[in-house]
Amino acid sequence: MKKLLLPTSIVGSLPKPAWLAPPEKLWSPWKLEGDQLLEGKQDALRISLHEQQLADIDIICDGEQTRQHFVTTFIEHLSGVDFENRKTVKIRNRYDASVPVVVGEVARQRAVFVEDANFLRKQTNKPIKWALPGPLTMVDTLYDDHYKSREKLAWEFAKALNEEARELQDAGVDIIQFDEPAFNVFFDEVNDWGMAALERAIEGLHCQTAVHICYGYGIQANTDWKKTLGSEWRQYEEIFPKIQKSKIDVVSLECHNSNVPLNLIELVRGKKVMVGAIDVASNTIETPEEVAATLRKALEFVDAENLYPSTNCGMAPLSRNVARGKLSALSAGAEIIRKELGVWSQCINNGVRASTEE
Repeated sequence: MKKLLLPTSIVGSLPKPAWLAPPEKLWSPWKLEGDQLLEGKQDALRISLHEQQLADIDIICDGEQTRQHFVTTFIEHLSGVDFENRKTVKIRNRYDASVPVVVGEVARQRAVFVEDANFLRKQTNKPIKWALPGPLTMVDTLYDDHYKSREKLAWEFAKALNEEARELQDAGVDIIQFDEPAFNVFFDEVNDWGMAALERAIEGLHCQTAVHICYGYGIQANTDWKKTLGSEWRQYEEIFPKIQKSKIDVVSLECHNSNVPLNLIELVRGKKVMVGAIDVASNTIETPEEVAATLRKALEFVDAENLYPSTNCGMAPLSRNVARGKLSALSAGAEIIRKELGVWSQCINNGVRASTEE
């Protein structure tokens, strides 16, 4: 991947066009069928790419235009899962959802996103990043009536994810991101086996790998949960030591408009850090200076060459106009910091120092 200071990227989803699926919803049903649906998804991928390029985003994502949900779309393509006879579970101890049921051995039958990644790869020469659900979050997004063990099920998911990730890598994906919002809830499981399962999912990869750990989409259940977390959100403190020792290259965090103490980033010093500088739970479009302010604070705890400005989470529930504005603000804010760092670097290279004697 071409080296660029502060390369910008979104975490995952962008709003879908209204002709493809009802807007501003999660699990939004498709409006098209058959060949028209395939064509519509590809058109949406082109639009997503175009809007990222217009906003000068450096690392391109698919915007999750070809999937209804960041977890269940992958699970739909596995054997051993019943989507017809659903059960209601509380996802991440936060909200009830009707979910599929594991009824037998789970295994990947065929590639899920590889054709989509091949299509996107042909549309751009920029680096591309693809998101997959992480094993622990997958376990927490269904009902297990077969393994009767979250750990055993996670290891089976890790195997399937690894198969998919290897093929995505071969399709030209530069960064494979695993979404693990469950890491911010089930600390004991993360440290006992969750991190190990994630490392099984990245086994044998030579592209960059990332883990995204946020406080969730901007939906009411997540907003209500955040209100219970107090003046400091220190969940990252529970899991960062384990991540620091892992082989994961990039850690993606929620920062802007959150109560996360940014000094916690010190716990993953040396890792690349995707710093969430865009609030996806608000329709207010950040100014470039607000983005830059978040990045400046983060630079106290992460080296500039390891800082990737990003969004806090996906933007599927937002309007397309708001998402466009936020993309542009992210790029403009990163450019402010690039220029500041460029001036500083030039001064250092020219031997210029501020003198205390002046």
